[in-house]
Amino acid sequence: MTIRRWGVAMIAAAALFTPALTACAGTGAGTGTESDASGAEVPAIPTDAKEALLASTKEIAKGNFRFSMTGSDLDGQGVVHLPSKSAQMNMKAGGGEFSMDMEIVYIEPDSWVKMTITGAEGVPGLEKLNSGKYQHLDQSKIKGTGGLGFDFKDVDPAGSEALTKAIVDVQKTGEGAYTGTIDLTRATDAGMVDEDGVKLLGAEATKLPFEAKLDAEGRLTSLTIQLPAVGGGKAQELTVGYSDYGAASPAKAPPAAEVVEASPETYELFNK
Repeated sequence: MTIRRWGVAMIAAAALFTPALTACAGTGAGTGTESDASGAEVPAIPTDAKEALLASTKEIAKGNFRFSMTGSDLDGQGVVHLPSKSAQMNMKAGGGEFSMDMEIVYIEPDSWVKMTITGAEGVPGLEKLNSGKYQHLDQSKIKGTGGLGFDFKDVDPAGSEALTKAIVDVQKTGEGAYTGTIDLTRATDAGMVDEDGVKLLGAEATKLPFEAKLDAEGRLTSLTIQLPAVGGGKAQELTVGYSDYGAASPAKAPPAAEVVEASPETYELFNK
């Protein structure tokens, strides 16, 4: 299993250097509003557990938050700021001798990528990828949004809305805490889900345990999915977290002195 959108492109690129990285419900709902400490009205959290989780992703669509994503040999965090049409992501993948650190910055219509790759000596063009500079990207040379691109019409890097819709059953276990099972075969279009990984899981993919946490306003703060060991791999957790709803800072362009134009090797690596 891998994380798609930014992450899957990164894993796919990393896979060129090392094969090890390729494997990887109720009916009623509450209504009304409540008041917070300042007296402002906030939406009431639905009393039905499934409806509460479905509603928890609505704020994400507004595109103003910080996020984190973790999985096996993968760790990432960043910010999405739709008001300024900007986003930024830092991600690290790999383990053992191989590792790949990548930062991508989007400020529409521009974007930049900076990489540090270790354990891949002898790969053609590696010195250009490891230049230590931010590479400015020509958008006309980017294929789709799966690698170096970003779609500001679909701002959630994990696809939590699709994930909550794929929940099979759920119970509330505490204040803002929920557990249950999820069917990832229903959420293969979610950014956090890799379709090939779902196929590898087989029937297990239809009944994976998950845990979710919401804040006091019913907004999703974390979602963790437990994955069994398959295909010679190890059991792992996929986790996405959200914070700073409505209060994230815009991404900043890298200093001009640290920018070069992207090399052909960069486009070749990510446009596969």
